Amino acid sequence: MHQYLKAIGFNNLKTKNDLKELLKQVETNFTHQTIVSYKDWADYCEFQKEYGQNVGITICGELDEEENFDADYYFPYFEGSGITTYADVAVDKRIEKEQYVGICEDPKVGISLIFHLQNGIEYMRERQLGLVNGMATSVTFSGLALSGKILFPVRKSEEQVKTEREASDNRKLLLDAARSGDPTAIETLTLDDIDTYSKVSRRLMKEDIFTIVDTYFMPYGVECDLYSIMGEILAVRKRENILTKEPLYQMKLDVNELQFDICVPANEVMGEPEIGRRFKGTIWLQGYINF
Repeated sequence: MHQYLKAIGFNNLKTKNDLKELLKQVETNFTHQTIVSYKDWADYCEFQKEYGQNVGITICGELDEEENFDADYYFPYFEGSGITTYADVAVDKRIEKEQYVGICEDPKVGISLIFHLQNGIEYMRERQLGLVNGMATSVTFSGLALSGKILFPVRKSEEQVKTEREASDNRKLLLDAARSGDPTAIETLTLDDIDTYSKVSRRLMKEDIFTIVDTYFMPYGVECDLYSIMGEILAVRKRENILTKEPLYQMKLDVNELQFDICVPANEVMGEPEIGRRFKGTIWLQGYINF
């Protein structure tokens, strides 16, 4: 059973039979269907069913000549809004199934971001039309979280905000130069990291870590598309799963200057989310490539 079904309000699934009934409902009463040429004897088909605003379940599998559907895999999804990043995106197929992960490197974060591709079947169609991997495009990120905590913001003066913004812009320029092989930029970044580590070590003796770190975006565990995040809440809405009636929080976050939406069960959030406060939790990162 997919762990992140709970993130979109399916906390009531107890047995495999419950799951089979739910997936059968998706297959027979789908909201969207997409079919793409796959092999001589079969097409590849995707069924999607919405179970609330921007949330639902996707099932993918083969559809043979006699219209018999053989499910390959399924996953819960949450559709994000807006555009998170413009970057070169590479897409790789998983070994065991016709499922895809995307990889992009945004200079704001400084690491390669690996995400589950929501529109994998659309990518299959684009690839058949001659799409080149590693294309420059835009990606809309979204995240599913099983739980989270709400933290108060860090109070800053206008001068501090301005200084931090200038430092962030300078670091992005240095990262771009370092990727191009500039030895001076690499040396400057190394010295900056040493200096930052020294400052943080001194402050930790008297301050809490969450008064020093505003936001972060870090890989979590052994799964490549799980991340531990903390970000500022820019917008928050309370929704519900229309089948289970379980309440959900959908929040737009600013995490390391990346803006994207997350969905989390309202009953699993410690604290009251409000604009300006911070959300801390672990997310399964999904992405939609805007072809």
